[in-house]
Amino acid sequence: MIASLRFLLPLGFVFLLLSCCNKETSGPPDPPPGPDTLGLVQVWQTRGDKSRLLDKEGDLPMFSYASSLWPVVTMDTSVRLQSMEGFGAALTGSSAYLLDEKMNASQRTELLMDLFDTVDGIGISYLRLTIGASDFSLSDFSYDDPPPGQTDFNLERFTLEKDMEDVIPVLKEIIQLSPQIKLMGTPWSPPAWMKTSGSMKGGKLRTDCYSVYADYFVRYVQGMAQEGIHIASITPQNEPLYFTAGYPCMEMQPAEQAAFIKGYLGPKFETAGIATQIIIYDHNYDNANYAITVLNDPDAKKYITGSAFHAYGGDVSGMSTVHYAHSDKGLYFTEISGGGWATDFSANLMWFTKNIFIGTSVNWSKNALLWNLVLDQSYGPTNNGCQNCRGVVTLNTASGKITKNEEYYAIAHFSKFVRPGAVRIAAPLPVELTGVSSVAFQNPDGSKVMILCNEGSAFQTFTVNYNQKFFSYSVAPQAVVTLVW
Repeated sequence: MIASLRFLLPLGFVFLLLSCCNKETSGPPDPPPGPDTLGLVQVWQTRGDKSRLLDKEGDLPMFSYASSLWPVVTMDTSVRLQSMEGFGAALTGSSAYLLDEKMNASQRTELLMDLFDTVDGIGISYLRLTIGASDFSLSDFSYDDPPPGQTDFNLERFTLEKDMEDVIPVLKEIIQLSPQIKLMGTPWSPPAWMKTSGSMKGGKLRTDCYSVYADYFVRYVQGMAQEGIHIASITPQNEPLYFTAGYPCMEMQPAEQAAFIKGYLGPKFETAGIATQIIIYDHNYDNANYAITVLNDPDAKKYITGSAFHAYGGDVSGMSTVHYAHSDKGLYFTEISGGGWATDFSANLMWFTKNIFIGTSVNWSKNALLWNLVLDQSYGPTNNGCQNCRGVVTLNTASGKITKNEEYYAIAHFSKFVRPGAVRIAAPLPVELTGVSSVAFQNPDGSKVMILCNEGSAFQTFTVNYNQKFFSYSVAPQAVVTLVW
């Protein structure tokens, strides 16, 4: 079999080609579209050896017939699964600082176009924001920081001043490019005076501060709206079971999160007429019971849109565990980072595509977000957190050079082609396609998208059957391909 055969011909022609052609990468030339051509399939490819980096190949013709040489993937658009909200990363304080203060206007515009434009860029459609400081901010802060020892139950000191420095200006530029971009806000810590620790680090939310902390969320959403920035969703606490870090963090157990939502946050959003969705948990796969426990409380559940997960512990199947326990609520994937501990481009491309973008999608996630959108050549700036986390892109602050990392290409194969409102559809892989993983979607405009990842060392050839229209393709080893028609 020719590993690179990428089109469909009558069986006699296929045997002739098998006997005379052995070019590894290009194969024989594509046949010109003829009277029996039923359509064309766009092909976009990235290879682990970097010989292809989101390259558009020649279109594949679709035919009404197929040979019996290769395994068949049957796509069924009548099996409609979860709807998708977008793909992207986090615009942390550090990322916004680099974009706003370490790039000039033309450099920043060029990069933002590349990241957010749907035609000339990769069309990122979802961003996570930090509500106050995180481990990737320039300092510890909240939006209400009175002098030590003082409180502010009326939130008289509340201000988005810190976000006005970099985050809000950059967001406004992004919104100009992508007006419908989905934004999620997440706090790493409430103001220190609201906590049992009296610090941005550690501790719990004081029970007498549940009400004022809900007011704090209301003020955040309203304040961003006044800047023309719509916060689509919030989570009450980032990683609520990791509260011993050297950066802003807080413990919030399931019963505490449920009590905060049902008694304070949900009702106050409702009273204020705020449609921002509440998404719970926001921590690793390995404790699906956290989300299930909160959702088991009907008084909390009525205010909750879904549950969010990270990939630093456990298996992605934890998302499906929550789905089957509460299938009426959505699932969201909100954080994972690559970094200096893993530098093999090919291995990272395979891992992120298979485990995060395909893996979360087939386990019912409505989005997939990586961590920092932009970091510098020293993996920073950091705020006492990860010292070697890698951004989606790296900005060399000395030279101004932008490096598109493997995370960029993994996102791109989804964000550019699978648009908000797309629905995951059935397209199960035959068992013969060893080392291959895939997922398929139908966009709101009716276009179909199939993304495949081949972790193996050999080409894998297959035929797609969509509504008795056929095309064939060979996905290269250590490669990601997006097929669109």
